[in-house]
Formats: sequence, C-alpha cells, structure tokens
Amino acid sequence: MEQGSAAPYGRALALLASLFFMWGFISVINNTLLPHLRSVFDLNYLQTTLIESTWFIGYLVASVPSAFLIERIGYKRALTTGLTVMTVGSLGMILAASLPSYGVTLASLFTVSCGIALLQVAANPYVAVIGPPETSESRLTLVQAFNTTGDVLAIVFGQQLILARTIGGTSLHGHELTYAERMADAQATQLPYLIVAIVLAVLAVAIARAKLPELGSSTRRASAEARKGLSLFNHRNLIFGCGAIALCVLSEIGVGNLFINFASQPSVANITQEGAAFYLTFVWGGMMVGRFAGAWIMRYIAAEKVLALFAVLSFAGALVAVFVPGPTAMYGLIAVGLGNSIMFPTIFALAIRGLGPLTEEGSGLLIMAIAGGALVFIQGSIADTYGLHWAFTVTALCSLYVLAYALWLSKPTHALPPERLQPAAE
Repeated sequence: MEQGSAAPYGRALALLASLFFMWGFISVINNTLLPHLRSVFDLNYLQTTLIESTWFIGYLVASVPSAFLIERIGYKRALTTGLTVMTVGSLGMILAASLPSYGVTLASLFTVSCGIALLQVAANPYVAVIGPPETSESRLTLVQAFNTTGDVLAIVFGQQLILARTIGGTSLHGHELTYAERMADAQATQLPYLIVAIVLAVLAVAIARAKLPELGSSTRRASAEARKGLSLFNHRNLIFGCGAIALCVLSEIGVGNLFINFASQPSVANITQEGAAFYLTFVWGGMMVGRFAGAWIMRYIAAEKVLALFAVLSFAGALVAVFVPGPTAMYGLIAVGLGNSIMFPTIFALAIRGLGPLTEEGSGLLIMAIAGGALVFIQGSIADTYGLHWAFTVTALCSLYVLAYALWLSKPTHALPPERLQPAAE
C-alpha cells in the first residue's frame, strides 16, 4: 500500500465500521425478537429456532452469488445493493407485524439475511487485506468489535422497544397469553423495524456518495488463465476454517437466542424475559470487550494461541451452563460470550491467509459457512426433548472444534503471495 493512500483507506475503514455495526445490530435484534415471536405465535423451542434457521439459510443461498455480483457491479454498488435489500426486508417486518403473519416474518428475515450476506462477502476480505498481512487478524478483530457494539445496543433497543412494551415480555415464565394479548403484542415490532429501515436507507445513500478504494487483484476472481492449477481445496486452513466458522456461529447464535428463555426459567434465575434481556447485554458486552482486547493482544501474541485460549473459556462456560444449577448457569453463558468474542474474525483472517487471487472465492465459502447457524434447530430439538440446559452441550462441542482449529488445522498449505487493494481514483 502506498504511503499517500493511507488516508483514503482510513476513511473507508471508518465507513465500513458503520456497516459492521449495523449488521451486528440487526442480527442481534433476533435475540429479543425470538422469545417475543415464541409468545405471539405460541411456538415450541424447535419452531422458535427454525425461525433463526431461516435467517441463516439466507447466508447459504446468497453468499456464493454475492461473489459473482461483486465481480460484475463492483464493490461500492454491491454494498449499496446489500443495504437496499436489507431495507426492503425491514419494511417487510413492519407488514408482518401489522397482519400479523408468521410466513411474512420468515420471508422478511430471509430477505434481510441475504442483504447482510452480500455485505459480509465484500467487507470482511476488504478489511483483512487493506493493510499488512501480518496484522490482518488484529485489524479484522478490531473492526468486528464495532459489529459487537451494535450487538450490545441491539439488546437494549429490543428490550425497551419490544419486550418492555409487551405482556409476554414483562410476565414471569409460565404465564399463558390470551389470543387478544398475543395479537396486541405482535404490533410491538413495527416501530423498531421502521427505525432500522430508515437508518439502512441513510447508510445506502452515504455509501453511494462516498469515495472508496476499488477492490484490487487480491479480491477479484482470478481469470481462467491465472487460476489454472489453483484450487481452494489445496488450502487446508480454508477448508477446516469453513467448519470452524460454521460451528463458532452456531455456538454464538445458540447462546444468544436461547439465553432469555434459559435465564427466565425458575431453575436458573427465575426472572422476566425483560429482566433476562438485561443480562443478555453482558453476553454481547463480553463479546465487544473481548474483541477490542483481542485485537490489542494479537499485536503481541500469535492469533492462533489467543484463539485457543478463548476457545477453552467458551468450552468451560458451556459446561457450567449444562451442569451447574441456579444463576451460576446464567453466568456460565455470559462467559461463553466472552470466549466466543474473537472467534469469527480471527478464524476468518486465518482461513484466507495465503489465498492470493482466490481470496474472494474463499471469502464467499466462509460467509456461506455462516449458514452453520441454521443448525441451531438441533439445540431447539434437544431443549424440547431433554431440557433447555442440555442444549448447551452443542455449544461445548463447537468450542472443542475451534480449539482444534487454533492448535492444528489453521496452518496454511500451498500459500500464495499476498496482494493489495488499489486506491480509489481521484
């Protein structure tokens, strides 16, 4: 990267941080939305977690096409398109609340997730390659910290504008809602998603008017001639990294989505859903603090070692949630949030090391692996059959795989020379 281009890259990184913030915010609204929808539509845990599975199917469907779209229309237009798609999906949530309709809710959440997938395919590799390769893990973890800042504020937002304004959200565990109460509660999501739609539309205009560096050769699909003899499957760190991304997202989503129902149980903390949402802010707050701290620590300690340490913390916290009764189980899940904090950005940066001209395609696979969050229905099924605390055995197993990736599976094979982004045309 040339010396004179540092300032444009800095401005671009700041603008991208706002995107990371916003998609984190929208994703985590689901943590308060799901217990709300469970009350409104009278769902069991399996049906509730299937809503989240629909969200992640959007990543599965949209990620690889997103890589082709970026190649065709360019980075900036792809970002604007992604924000526009998310705006449409958010407006659909307002329609779903006014009907109310379970089907329209699923379709709207799917639309929003497709827009986020497009943003992620472009933005994550961009941040990873915008500076020196040796600090890519630290840089991506730092920007992802803004994503988690959005997560924390989303919980407060959802707590105050959804759960605190509903009968289901302010009642103790076990209170049966009448049909009229459920229909009244359904309207609570209209104002939050109207605010979200307005913010997304403003961001889309800001991106469209901004000057951004163009994607350079490191994140463009290599030509057919250049790709001869190159294969993504030669890169062990990428292939096993896809599995690690899938499982770390499953762990993160399982904790986030089930926390409120778990903490509100009489055998755990015996509090209202609104009260549980307050403690959920500590889960995402731990992730935010962990990412800022992790970005700093990785300047001095190898990313693989830091990832291994955080995976051990997540594993221990999950075991506490499974086997220790009372409020301590809730605190175990809060520790899982801290342990999960650096997983996604660190795994992502480790997985695209050495991909060179295959970086964009590798990024598409990694973002597609986010669809691993759709497997959260397994935890819902376990919760319905054996009890909610047993669902977190899945969380513990996810942490063990991430630990193995950090210690053994993240070492690059057939590494290609790193390349750079090209500065924006003046």
